[in-house]
Amino acid sequence: MTDKIFETLECPICGAAFSLNESGKSIVCAGVRHHCWDIASGGFVNFSGSHGGDSKEAVAARRHFLSLGFYEPLARRIKELLGELAPGVSVCDAGCGEGYYSSAIASGGHSVFGFDLSRPAVAAAAKRKLPDSFFSVAGINAMPVRDCSFGGLVNIFAPCFEDEFSRVLRHGGIMILAGAGAKHLYELKAAIYDEPTENTERADLPTDLSLIGREELKYSFTLEDREDIRALFAMTPYYYRTSFSDAGRLASLDRLGVTADFEIYVYRKD
Repeated sequence: MTDKIFETLECPICGAAFSLNESGKSIVCAGVRHHCWDIASGGFVNFSGSHGGDSKEAVAARRHFLSLGFYEPLARRIKELLGELAPGVSVCDAGCGEGYYSSAIASGGHSVFGFDLSRPAVAAAAKRKLPDSFFSVAGINAMPVRDCSFGGLVNIFAPCFEDEFSRVLRHGGIMILAGAGAKHLYELKAAIYDEPTENTERADLPTDLSLIGREELKYSFTLEDREDIRALFAMTPYYYRTSFSDAGRLASLDRLGVTADFEIYVYRKD
């Protein structure tokens, strides 16, 4: 681990600074009780005792779908915005998943700290071996980092915790939120539901940070393989909310045209 990682992390229990122990296999805090966490073989640290977040199967589905490149325009736009508004800063990927967007951000010259409650997802993200970056299993509502640690933060298809995000951002720091627009994956919903509905605007948008930009990124793509269709379905919340009979409707589809509709919000901490 680099000095930058230790300068950024803090003990989630007592807030003390971390350092490597003598074996080099754990990090230990400088507090009175010397709280200790092991470094997994993949290079990440599990600060959470829970087993929340995406399952191993959901992570595999997301990796499969994202590898097809259909969400690359969103990853590229996030990278562009950070390059324009926060060049060269350390970026927090709050809800990093398996690191797809973290990888795009790192390719723009940013160091990335990724946090997610899913151990399988964080393990996959750490395997990317991004330069000067760190991933850990932790809730994004209480991240184990010091105040004002990051010049940028991204929150992509994950809940927004404004107070926590504002805490870890420096003054002048940039936060980018991206989520589903009204028509996002509408055709997928139409294939499984009798009465599909459009997505409503998210209810957790920040109210105290300054909104400096909002844009829609919308385009279409076509899936021409049953495995790809199922992977897209399995990485969405609909997978857990859909009855077995409704989900079965996808089994007969060999081709599905889909709308990607992303809402992107850009905020600044004044």
